[in-house]
Amino acid sequence: MLNAKIPAGPLDDKWKDYKGHCKLVNPANKRKLEVIIVGTGLAGASAAATLGELGYKVKAFCFQDSPRRAHSIAAQGGINAAKNYQNDGDSIFRLFYDTIKGGDYRARESNVHRLAEVSGSIIDQCVAQGVPFAREYGGLLSNRSFGGTQVQRTFYAAGQTGQQLLIGAYQALERQVALGNVKMYSRHEMLDIVMVDGKARGIIARDLISGELERHFGHAVLLCSGGYGNVFYLSTNAMGSNVTAAWKAHKKGAAFANPCFTQIHPTCIPVSGDHQSKLTLMSESLRNDGRIWVPLKQGDNRKANEIPETERDYYLERRYPAFGNLVPRDVASRAAKERCDAGYGVGTSKQAVYLDYSAAIIRYGKIEASKQGNDNVPEDQIIAMGKDVVKEKYGNLFDMYQKITGENPYEVPMRIYPAVHYTMGGLWVDYELQTTLPGVYALGEANFSDHGANRLGASALMQGLADGYFVIPYTIGNYLADEIYNKPISIDHPAFVEAEKAVSDRITTLKNINGKQSVESFHKRLGKIIWDKCGMARNEEGLKQAIQEVQALKKEFWSDVKIPGGIKEMNTELDKANRVADFIELGELMCKDALDRNESCGGHFREEYQTPEGEALRDDENYMYVAAWEYAGESNWNLHKEPLVYDVIKPSQRNYK
Repeated sequence: MLNAKIPAGPLDDKWKDYKGHCKLVNPANKRKLEVIIVGTGLAGASAAATLGELGYKVKAFCFQDSPRRAHSIAAQGGINAAKNYQNDGDSIFRLFYDTIKGGDYRARESNVHRLAEVSGSIIDQCVAQGVPFAREYGGLLSNRSFGGTQVQRTFYAAGQTGQQLLIGAYQALERQVALGNVKMYSRHEMLDIVMVDGKARGIIARDLISGELERHFGHAVLLCSGGYGNVFYLSTNAMGSNVTAAWKAHKKGAAFANPCFTQIHPTCIPVSGDHQSKLTLMSESLRNDGRIWVPLKQGDNRKANEIPETERDYYLERRYPAFGNLVPRDVASRAAKERCDAGYGVGTSKQAVYLDYSAAIIRYGKIEASKQGNDNVPEDQIIAMGKDVVKEKYGNLFDMYQKITGENPYEVPMRIYPAVHYTMGGLWVDYELQTTLPGVYALGEANFSDHGANRLGASALMQGLADGYFVIPYTIGNYLADEIYNKPISIDHPAFVEAEKAVSDRITTLKNINGKQSVESFHKRLGKIIWDKCGMARNEEGLKQAIQEVQALKKEFWSDVKIPGGIKEMNTELDKANRVADFIELGELMCKDALDRNESCGGHFREEYQTPEGEALRDDENYMYVAAWEYAGESNWNLHKEPLVYDVIKPSQRNYK
């Protein structure tokens, strides 16, 4: 079932040779081919803009009112690229190696190397679009450090990199819309894929304003709909983010890979109460200059500024001296959880650690004083100058923290705690980004391909733009070159009629349950099950319990959910019910996948499998594969394994000490 289509030859030459031999579609034929793109975040917008520029007829679907609202804007910290501007030893190989190692040797070598190869071109593309990357005094683009690396390769635009990159892609997309090469369908949600003779031939979409179902033909369907972090209910994802598009493809036959590989981000504002519906991410870029610590004494209730330096435990610097506060996200998250569980947590909940900028403020202040040639600057002026530098680098993040918490992070350390952020799992794709459904592709966070069991910071933006700008324009040609002989299929075809009826029947069934419990209450209960038993730590007993609890929740949902409003109208509760129903099914598969993988790796931490120091303990002999699950009916999946072969990198126990 699984054919990764990895090109032969040396790793360094695979992508170059592939591009030199892939099939081409001439410009006149591109105008005859229609491509559907679902999702218009970084991956979708860049793909739509690029394919429109190439001459394909593109239909882009966006469930927000504008692509500018895509969750990609929330990626604040930066985007990685192997340009070695700092002359600190970076290279394509270093970026490739760091990504493989950061993913705990559970990613595919060929895809990751390609990602590293095209990373530099992404920066050039975005600069040409006018993305306002930060620059050094002399005009060169600036870089900063991120977790899991010992070089500075992260390009950034203050604390709003994702937003600026999305605006760049959006401008390119809108240009193609104006030229008539791309047609935008905003406030539309894909609810099924239409298959004809074993190939994707279109989608069924719901107009979220009118409630009407629509049929749309396409020679290929690109799913760029993001990740599934909201299965946990509380996450850093936008509240509308969902798994529905990918899940519909899965239920039509597309394998879902590594669903248990979810990422917990260490730098989030802690939960403040049951009233919350989402969490706020404080960018990993803050770990570039901030120091993380807890009190040396258990249950210390003093305010942070009252605890002297000698009574602080900078535990990441203590445990991982080589990387310090810049260890990968999974390592930093588990370390924070361990300290809090051991009784060293801070704040009213005791489920938080400190992220402290006082040392950075003084360091930057002294640098500014040195620039003025003044060695006798009073400490208060040094602090003031240091704050100005920090404000220039991270000001919007500090402002956001202060608005949410009411505390001034320039004066007192931030309180942070891990939270669900990114999903490394997703639809299984081959080297060409095609799923196991012919004609269906998955780009960006919607696929599984580049991050293994843990994503390094600043690599999400890199992957999304790599897939959209520099990978799919080549690989889709290999498929569409043979589609020029196939004329568009009428949307009156029986396959379209049948698919629309199935969607309509499901919506009607949901609406007619007329139970007593809200959709939100089911989502919240699902999230608690998955977080408690398939979150930062998992074990066999908990996972078995979770599977039973999710199955029971599913039965209860389909017998007692209440959805107010009508079907043929704007109905956000109905939209949410559709998505939560899919999340419940995904939650079960996540737990099954986690239970089946009897090892710890990256974000998948099975408590039974850890080193004496509490680090993840892999089992390369038995689990060095991609777990690709095929849907086989309710609560039933077949497991297919894609072996991971490492020709260049030798897997070893990760060491950040």
